[in-house]
Amino acid sequence: MKTQQIAVIGAGLMGHGIALILARVGQHVAVTDPMPEARAALPARVTDSLHLMGVSEPDIARALKRIKVFDTIPGAVREADVVFEAAPEKMALKQAIFAEIEAHAREDAILASNTSVMPITEIKSGLRLKQRALGTHWWNPPHLIPLVEVIRTADTSEPTMTAMMDLLAQAGKTPVRVEKDVPGFIGNRLQHALWREAISLVERGICDAKSVDMVIKASFGRRLAVLGPLENADLVGTDLTLDIHNTVLADLENRQGPSPLLQKMVADGKLGMKSGQGFQTWSSADAKALREKVVRHLLRLDTILED
Repeated sequence: MKTQQIAVIGAGLMGHGIALILARVGQHVAVTDPMPEARAALPARVTDSLHLMGVSEPDIARALKRIKVFDTIPGAVREADVVFEAAPEKMALKQAIFAEIEAHAREDAILASNTSVMPITEIKSGLRLKQRALGTHWWNPPHLIPLVEVIRTADTSEPTMTAMMDLLAQAGKTPVRVEKDVPGFIGNRLQHALWREAISLVERGICDAKSVDMVIKASFGRRLAVLGPLENADLVGTDLTLDIHNTVLADLENRQGPSPLLQKMVADGKLGMKSGQGFQTWSSADAKALREKVVRHLLRLDTILED
């Protein structure tokens, strides 16, 4: 594996996960964050995540030795071959960060923005050398979810795409090329199409929120890790798929904007686990238990899928 110097801008949930994945496979990683407390907490955060993943103490120590924390962006990116920006989802902030990165990084460095839905083309619009810029959507939590979507803009060069795909594959991730920069890329377009219909079912009084989640978890959700929707269409037959679509698609939710129910919930302060009330009621203990259950499931699933 080619050893490179990687810079990660942001030491939070996404940034620390990106850093630990790359450090574990032998890359040298420079991390910075505007918040001193986030920089100070990074080694402990990386250690906790690696412990949760079952990584041995010697391997944790080796990974930590490859991660260096910098106070500023110029210090972190000056020698970088690849820069991953993992800042909050605010367009002006990301654009300002890339202006500073480009002012101090080498001209041959690859510049990647981590975002779940924001247009990469707009984030990179102020760059002088746009051909070396792209998007990388790491899924949350990045150290437990294999997928990374690699998003090409109209300006991204093929060597840049290839180099990023190779880096991620060598780090043990599952990179997927997104050839057009569209909102939500691939994964979030699929995920939120499902969420739109799920919310609509509750809004229309067809069932309650618990029933929606139970139907998914106890039926097709169980096979999604090994049987994608288009594989499933081929499995049952495209003719049967067409018959089903002729019956059901006309009745699916197709509004272009967000659900009025969702808008009212947000206006009423029903923000989900963070407020204790969303589609369901959440105590702090319930929310913590569900988060821990998700992590345990992801760790077990990774082992199962290796078979």
